[in-house]
Parts: sequence; structure tokens; C-alpha cells
Amino acid sequence: MAIPRTRPRRHRPPVRALASACAFLTGAGVLTACGTDDSTAINVYYAPEDNFQTVVDNCNEQADGRYRIVYNKLPRDADGQREQMVRRLAAGDETMDVLGLDVTWVPEFAEAGWVEEWKGANKAEAERDVLPGPLKTAQWQGKLWAAPKNTNVQLLWYDDRIASQPPKTWDEMMRTSRQLKDKGDPHQILFTGAQYEGLVVVYNSIVESAGGRILSEDGQRVIIDEGAVEALRILKEVSSTGLTDPSLTNQQEDEVRLAMQQGRGAFELNWPFVYASYAAEKPQDLKHFKWAQYPGVREGEPGRSTIGGYDLAVASSSQKKPEAFEAALCLRSAEHQKFSALRDGVPPTIESVYDDTEPLDASKPADPEDNPSMATEYPMRDDIKEALKTAAVRPLTPAYQNLSTVMAKVLSPPSEIDPQRTAERLREELTDALDSKGVIP
Repeated sequence: MAIPRTRPRRHRPPVRALASACAFLTGAGVLTACGTDDSTAINVYYAPEDNFQTVVDNCNEQADGRYRIVYNKLPRDADGQREQMVRRLAAGDETMDVLGLDVTWVPEFAEAGWVEEWKGANKAEAERDVLPGPLKTAQWQGKLWAAPKNTNVQLLWYDDRIASQPPKTWDEMMRTSRQLKDKGDPHQILFTGAQYEGLVVVYNSIVESAGGRILSEDGQRVIIDEGAVEALRILKEVSSTGLTDPSLTNQQEDEVRLAMQQGRGAFELNWPFVYASYAAEKPQDLKHFKWAQYPGVREGEPGRSTIGGYDLAVASSSQKKPEAFEAALCLRSAEHQKFSALRDGVPPTIESVYDDTEPLDASKPADPEDNPSMATEYPMRDDIKEALKTAAVRPLTPAYQNLSTVMAKVLSPPSEIDPQRTAERLREELTDALDSKGVIP
């Protein structure tokens, strides 16, 4: 069936206990729904996505009455999403079936025993044609714990009237920025410098591009090797020599986007959503808004952008696991990943979707407004696909939330980084965070 077109953009706990927990959570304004007693219901807990209900409706039609997916919309901020699922899962809530996990949460949820391992035919289908970067985010200790639903990767964006060719390394980008500044041209290098996960993403991308490591491969030890120290040097230099926006320490993704659109930047490191925003708000200049792969650190070696996105997991406490696995696979099928990419701007994890040239409604001509295709909405799709093949994954550890908080604090403000001393501080504080016992709610 074709997806309806929309406009863009163990033992069951006592019923009383579950009802009390539900009342508490609902009273706190946590979820738009708190499960359902319907014996055919598969409860999906997922972040807000404008057209995800359309995908749910289509999967329900395909299920033909065998089960009914219910979309329980989580808060918009990632911390709120995680906190609310953690509380309910820790309480053994059996009304949760499919969970939308940020790519950084999979090791934590797997280690805590909250999600079911994917095996057999379900595993094979969840892995089929998935790009290497997104697939790695769903794995932990050699096992698959979720099905990649959508992904994201940062690119280097630039105005070809300011810089005719994109720089291939950070050092080249800084040299070009200095030359532009000396001429009085827009010269700023724009990236997320506020004290939050965005700064950690930038640091991790530079570390990985330098061939460095923050943690050991098994996530058990803090490394902070020479590549990680080199990344500190780069962050220090770019942010302390007049090459960034004066508001760097307040800039998150949207502030970075706006600075570029307002003509203050020569280079922007950001997610692909900026293209659609530029097209909508500065259509007359869109032909000059170009993109390239994330800058590297070493000559001749490509950069590695840190990956984003969501994976779908099945809760271990679910009483309807077979149906939950089936529902999860439907929600992130190639058909639905294409729909979500075109209507909600979330890049696919399945490689063949990037090569799909058909418009959303294959029976009608492509139209960017009413009947988009991957070609019209993602002219940078080949670069995204290539980047995803070698993308950097954030340090895989059940304690990632703690580590991220520590790194954001230690790295901020980046202009005050002292590479060697900051590296030693990171080793000490990240080791303390890594050694903390249990899962932090």
C-alpha cells in the first residue's frame, strides 16, 4: 500500500501499581499517553516527529487487525525522553513495547537488561542494506539490540561566492578564514560551541578524524591519546584566534544556521536540515550554498563526522515481543524511511533509499513542494551516504550520559583549552564518570 500523502513539514505487576505509576507520570506532564489495556495494542514510545503518525497508520493497515500500534509521543528534548523511559523501565513497566532510542543510549539500555536482543530473521531484516555507521550504533558487545530507524551526519557548508573551494582539513579551513578576515570578507567558522552535546559532537568528530580515541574499543577504559590531544589543539586554535562568532559559547545548531544565513560565516559545520531552511528563507541565494565532506585533520585523509539518529528497540518487559519486533521493522522499513526522510527531514539508514529516484507518489511527476523525491530534497544525498560509511560513533559505553556531561563541562569554553592540561583533566574526570556504578536515571 502507498503511504497517504501529507503536507511537509515475568509476572505482571498488580494493575493498581501500574495505574499509580501511570498517574504519576501523566501528572508530571511526561507523556501524551501512558499505555493502553487493549490486548492488541503495541505501544511505541518515540520522539516527536511531525508525520510519524502517518507511518503508524500505514503499519496498522498492513497489520490487518493482528495488532494496533499506538504512538506515545515523548518530549522533544533527548534528556527528557531518556529520563522518562528509564524510570518506567526500571519499574518493570510491561506496557512498553517499542522504544525509540537515541543512538547514544543503546549500550546503556542493553547493559541494564531493558531491551531484547535481535536474533534470527528479525536481526537479518534489521541489518539488511543498512549503512555501516548507523548499524554500529545499534550494536553492543557484538550483539544487535535495536533496528536503525533514521540517522544523521554533519557536512561542511559554505558559500561559493566567499570560498570557491571547500577546505579539506581544519588547518586549511583556518588558513582560509584568516585570509578572508584580512580582506574584510565574511570569514567565521561556525559550529556548536555552547556547553552541551553539540560541543561534544564537534570534539568527537575531530578526535576521530585525527585517528584518535577517547575510550578503548570495549568502552572500559579512558584513553585520550595523541589524536584526542590534537583535537584539543584544533578546538583551542579555532576558537581563540578571532575565527569564530563572538557568540560561540551560546551557539547551538539553530544559532549556527542563522549566523550562516545572515552572512556572517564562511564555513558552517552542521546537519543537513540547514539546506531546507536555507531554501525556504534565502531561495535567491540557494545556488551558492554548497556542501562538502567534514574536514579532516591530516592531509589526504577524510574527516569523520559524528553520527546522530534514532534506533528502535523492543522492551524486555513487553508481553507482546513477536508483534513488537514486527511493528518495529515496519516502522523503519525502506518505504517508511523514505517517507520520513522526505516529510520530516530525517536521513535514512538504508543505503538503497538514497538511490531511489522515484517521487513519493510514483504515479505523478516529482515536485519539490507536493511530490518530493530524494533528488529534490537531498541533493547532497551522495555525500551523506559516503559520510555514513565511515562516520564516527560517539564513545560506546553504558555511562555515555555521564561522560557527555563531563566532556561538555571540561571543553567549555573551548578558547580556554590548554591541550595537555585539558587532556589530563579529561582522563581523570572521565575515568571517575566511567567507574560510577549502575545506571544514572
